[in-house]
Amino acid sequence: MSIPSAERTLLSGNTSICRILNGMWQVSGGHGPINPDAAVKSMIQHHDSGFTTWDLADHYGPAEDFIKVFRSNLQKTRGSSSLETIQAFTKWVPRPGSMTREIVEANIDISITRMGVPYLDMLQFHWWEYDHPGYKDALQLLADMKTRDGSQKLVRNLALTNFD
Repeated sequence: MSIPSAERTLLSGNTSICRILNGMWQVSGGHGPINPDAAVKSMIQHHDSGFTTWDLADHYGPAEDFIKVFRSNLQKTRGSSSLETIQAFTKWVPRPGSMTREIVEANIDISITRMGVPYLDMLQFHWWEYDHPGYKDALQLLADMKTRDGSQKLVRNLALTNFD
């Protein structure tokens, strides 16, 4: 079974996503044992059915690592062009504190490395302590860092999640 193309929507620019996202919260722990090979096989089956957009987070256990293995397997079996059909939206939930360019960029780089991607399709930013104003600095830095030194894109889309 495959979902109809009408179940896709243009998020922004040239980012087309599936209207139904595959949530990866369940791999964050506390939901029973996870067989990594079976998880990646299931991800490929979902992808083949048209569910190509993934919702994950830096703190969802191995979710970002699963994306890297999933992408690698898809590339090996179907070629590099198959990677263009995947969208992976991760979250960054930093501890409240001072936010510098180095801190923000280092955390983006961690997710890029774990996911095995050249840039993040979407970074969803979450901050839970509004009494600490560091989130304003983080958001400004994230907005400024859609490109690194004007050359390399780090984040294609920026979003907020769980904000009051």
